[in-house]
Amino acid sequence: MYIVFSIFLGFLLDLCLGDPYWMPHPVVFIGKGISFLEKYLRRIFPKTNKGEFIGGILLSIIIPFLSFIISGVVLYLAYKVSFWLWFIIHTFWSYQILATRCLEKESNKVYKALVSQDLPFARKQLSYLVGRETNNLNDEEVTKACVETVAENTSDGVAAPLLYLFIGGVPLGFLYKAVNTLDSMVGYRNEKYEYFGKASAKFDDILNWIPARVCGFMMAVSTLFLHLNTKNAFKIFYRDRKNHLSPNSAQTESAVAGALGIQLGGTHIYFGKTVEKPTIGDELRKAEPRDIIKTNYIMLITSFLLLFLFGAIEISIKIIF
Repeated sequence: MYIVFSIFLGFLLDLCLGDPYWMPHPVVFIGKGISFLEKYLRRIFPKTNKGEFIGGILLSIIIPFLSFIISGVVLYLAYKVSFWLWFIIHTFWSYQILATRCLEKESNKVYKALVSQDLPFARKQLSYLVGRETNNLNDEEVTKACVETVAENTSDGVAAPLLYLFIGGVPLGFLYKAVNTLDSMVGYRNEKYEYFGKASAKFDDILNWIPARVCGFMMAVSTLFLHLNTKNAFKIFYRDRKNHLSPNSAQTESAVAGALGIQLGGTHIYFGKTVEKPTIGDELRKAEPRDIIKTNYIMLITSFLLLFLFGAIEISIKIIF
């Protein structure tokens, strides 16, 4: 029960504080570990498709394993010293594993730039959130890209971390964050990472499979509290939730597209390469900057719904068993 209470407090800390730039973040250290190990593995394995694939498998295993073990050992030693020291560290790390406030804050920067009609700055702010090229996007395309990333990251940054925190506490939460960070750093289908990043991308797909589907459904439910088009949110969710190259991304994007009455997805440019994607939703109207704010509201309500859903399930299991 203390773990449940710790996660709830961590969630509230995330909403209140976000991720201050001055505060060291565990994901930064995970990222440095990935970069270091990638260079080492590339040196020792042959520069062939098979060699890169094997090196990538090792990377996708070692980094999450170390993230799980190191955080688990620290918490174990803290518990040996004092229960309250364990509780403080577990709560603080739960807060850092979640990204609700950070997602809302960073996407709002794009919204404010668009409202101020500063398209170059909006593109620049968006470039920190997405992997696609943003230099030639117009206002509507910037808006859609921001809506898409908020929708997708509601699953990656909130739903999945919450699920794994409730299942296995901070150690499992950090294991998931390591896998998700691996995917964001090496999980690209380009010349450099086609084989080296394949295992990391697949591992991320597997861990996000259940959270993405639960999150997509709950995002449609959340529209009931926001007076958005709930009927269309469920319609597009069931119709278009597989309209993506990723098995998980469209689960949340489809619910948002339906709720807002806009069309997402389509062809984009990544690292100079055109990537064709199916569209998601019907273009009942043109996307506008205010849709970023609406998507953030959906994300926030969904976050609370998921917190109470996972928390209720965890408490019920504790009581029964």
